[in-house]
Amino acid sequence: MKDMTKRTDLAKEAVDLYCETMPAPGMPDGVRSSEKDVCGMHVFTVEILNENGSEIIGKPVGKYVTIDLEPLFANTDHAFQEAVDVISGELSSFLPSNGESPLLVAGLGNRAITPDALGPIAVENVLATRHLLRQMPEQFSMLKPVTAVAPGVLAMTGIESGEMLTGIAGKIAPGALIAIDALAALRTERLCKTVQISNTGIVPGSGVGNHRFAINTETMHIPCIAVGVPTVVDAATLAADILDDLQISYEATPLYEKYGQTFVTGKEIDRQVAACAKVIGYAINRAAQPELSLDDIALFLS
Repeated sequence: MKDMTKRTDLAKEAVDLYCETMPAPGMPDGVRSSEKDVCGMHVFTVEILNENGSEIIGKPVGKYVTIDLEPLFANTDHAFQEAVDVISGELSSFLPSNGESPLLVAGLGNRAITPDALGPIAVENVLATRHLLRQMPEQFSMLKPVTAVAPGVLAMTGIESGEMLTGIAGKIAPGALIAIDALAALRTERLCKTVQISNTGIVPGSGVGNHRFAINTETMHIPCIAVGVPTVVDAATLAADILDDLQISYEATPLYEKYGQTFVTGKEIDRQVAACAKVIGYAINRAAQPELSLDDIALFLS
């Protein structure tokens, strides 16, 4: 069973946490993993195959791809394009092959709170094309229909994001949904340095322990792909990790009760969230519209 004191939304970290507690290396029954390097970026895939694996790792059954974004911040000439190519390549494998149905992209989170603004900023970089195809089909026939929305948060709208998306999906009948949201990590070095793609959907607010209406295949009745970047670490997890590194014993329950609702982020979070949101938006564009170059996408968005 996973350590409930240490909270993470990343399947890669959950697997690492499990392996740290086991005397022998290897994946538990019901979990399969693989890894590769693409354009200098490490790509780690975890497949949770059954309920046994789900219970051990603490994540729903499904496929999780974790991509290391460290090279994105290296300021090299091709860092942005390579990050877009790697993310879009992995994202494409999750999308259904039917190109006729619209793609619904939802940027979840609160635009006014920087660590939670990943989704809303990302959809600002997504090329919405459904209206173009309806109004000028001959000129834009080469494009896939895409709708991009930022449904806001319950406290501001009075409506669950999932409820809003269910209504939109009922109207436009999308073939798939991509939900973008901020996540919580186990370790600070992963903040804004990792993107996770999964086919398990997402629960808005779950990263900070504020569970809401689930957005997944069961509730939406279409394939739901979650794209997330960790932007916070909860203080109890951070403290427990530091104490473990220092080999200092502690009691988990009091630690979680005192610090479990406090969250920590990095000092450069504004710049990092903007950079991650842009690369995710462009990667979605490339996955949905593979015939467009980055320059084409930038021109459409300008």
